[in-house]
Amino acid sequence: MNRVLLNTLYVQTQGAYVHLDHETLKVEHEGTTLLQMPLHHLSGLTVFGQVMVSPFLIAKLSEEGKSLNFFTKNGRFSGRVCGPISGNVLLRRSQYALLQDAPRRLKLAREFVAGKIKNSRNVLLRAKRDDPELEERLAEPVAALEKQLTYLLEASTLDEVRGAEGMASAYYFAALAHLIRNPSFTFSGRNRRPPRDPVNAMLSFLYSVLSNDVAAGLEGAGLDPQVGYLHALRPGRAALALDLMEEFRSWFADRTVLSLINRHQVDESDFSFRAGGSVSLNEEGRKKVLVAYQKRKQEELSHPLFKSKVPIGLTWHVQARILARYIRGDLDTYAAFVPR
Repeated sequence: MNRVLLNTLYVQTQGAYVHLDHETLKVEHEGTTLLQMPLHHLSGLTVFGQVMVSPFLIAKLSEEGKSLNFFTKNGRFSGRVCGPISGNVLLRRSQYALLQDAPRRLKLAREFVAGKIKNSRNVLLRAKRDDPELEERLAEPVAALEKQLTYLLEASTLDEVRGAEGMASAYYFAALAHLIRNPSFTFSGRNRRPPRDPVNAMLSFLYSVLSNDVAAGLEGAGLDPQVGYLHALRPGRAALALDLMEEFRSWFADRTVLSLINRHQVDESDFSFRAGGSVSLNEEGRKKVLVAYQKRKQEELSHPLFKSKVPIGLTWHVQARILARYIRGDLDTYAAFVPR
């Protein structure tokens, strides 16, 4: 599947060949032309997995200052080709400078958390629609999340934003237990380092995978995943990836875990239980979770910026580019992605 989003062409068809025919970019697969468009319509090209790019096209993109990003088939950032004037240094200078711009940093952090709370609330509302018996159990946590959204709008410091995020997470995870319909699994709240039950083991694993995918999206947009605005900066911590990932935790990662559990696609044999109480996925369990994760990424949903639907696995790439535009000052506001 190949898409043009925000003037960037994403090529995901395995075995495809991307080349230049005069001033027209062509994507071919097994002798068939899948897509062709004038090169001047594009600002960049991103390819996933086993996609060949002609040397002449690589040189042309580099010469014209258009980005060329390589990702693995599963979405991990591999590398980037750019010309002598790529613009990334200016974008990253703006990214670092925003750390000292307290009003804009607060506005951005507030939007990350607002996206997380809205999506968490929507997960609970969806569960209520699917199972009317949950109406009474979920009414209070839904109301609590809505109250935290109100507090968030009034937050005047980063600590207050983080406080609203922490309270919302506590209410949400307390309610998550009601969404588990498989009696073999129990959940009494979020725990980690290490996880102490199978549900938390799956959540931690998927959050780690998702964090790498989001960091890859940020790399592709020319941003530094280490420099964030909501999460504190620490050596080796991809703070911006954690910031952006907040929008995707509940409606993507958590719903994937719930689906695996409630459809009885995982069981106790998929986990390793260690002395001391820690729990982790074993090799077979990781395989099952990753297969479900990759399948979910292929599902499509509507994005407010595009008329056509977008694969879920590209939504964080899109958001990373919107974020880059905000950081550069091209947009007055960054809007978190809240699926309809």
